[in-house]
Amino acid sequence: MKKKLSLMFVALGALALLAGCEPLTVFNPKGPNAETLSNTIILSIITMAFILLVVYVLLAFMLTKYRASKTSADYEPPHEEGSHLLEITWTVIPIIIVAFLAVVTVRTTSTVEAQPAGYDDKEPLVIYASSSNWKWHFSYPEEGVETVNYVNLPVDRPIEFKLYSFGPITSFWIPQLAGQKYAMSDMLTTIHLAADEVGSFMGRNSNFNGRGFAEMEFEAQSMTQEDFDKWVADVKAKEKPLTEEKFDELLKAEHVGRQSFSSTHLEFSPAPMEHGKNMKMGDMDHGDMSEEDMNNGHSGH
Repeated sequence: MKKKLSLMFVALGALALLAGCEPLTVFNPKGPNAETLSNTIILSIITMAFILLVVYVLLAFMLTKYRASKTSADYEPPHEEGSHLLEITWTVIPIIIVAFLAVVTVRTTSTVEAQPAGYDDKEPLVIYASSSNWKWHFSYPEEGVETVNYVNLPVDRPIEFKLYSFGPITSFWIPQLAGQKYAMSDMLTTIHLAADEVGSFMGRNSNFNGRGFAEMEFEAQSMTQEDFDKWVADVKAKEKPLTEEKFDELLKAEHVGRQSFSSTHLEFSPAPMEHGKNMKMGDMDHGDMSEEDMNNGHSGH
């Protein structure tokens, strides 16, 4: 029986580990801000593991030293006064631990909220990332192109994403390049990142927003500046401009594949708080989302 229980716990542990493999990409950073976050997570894990080790060692010691023993029925243990030193010790130590982790967290947050270290002398590439239903729109105002469900980035250049949503709150996240940040309607948030090497990275919405949440993923591909410029030129030469009618169709659609356009929706539907205008909601009906899906999209916020 004990053997079966042990095997069951091992199997459950393996399933839990395999189910969570994808988020482990945060420990394989490919950019300075992602590396800062990864180091902070690892430091926090080590700190907590050390605390658990000390607690379990003390627990084993107490259970062994003060275990029940055979004594006479009329035995009365001696009265012992409490130790002020021990009481102060086990009160001060948690305060020190919390203060240490708080300082580390505040410094990390301050670092990743700014342009990546080492890129201060470079002009960032600004990309507007907006979500609608269960897809992502990426607008490049400087280059004059737009993509759906994929984004290309030049390496060794700071990237500044401007985030907002045409529907429920979503959370923009590329684990190997940066942390996550909310994208909301009528509000513009910013996330900074940079890619140190060429590669393909998974991006997704990490905030539940309805029945299509699981499929709301995109590819972030980093490439050399030369390849990036060539890609922009190809899009401008081969793809059609994004019209207001086509954009309205995209907003109403639930799931679409990758698409590219030789203009952006910012020309007729500016981002919130830009030029004193809000984003165009117009006839947006959230892709005929049900009331239940809309409520789910806002649950927890």
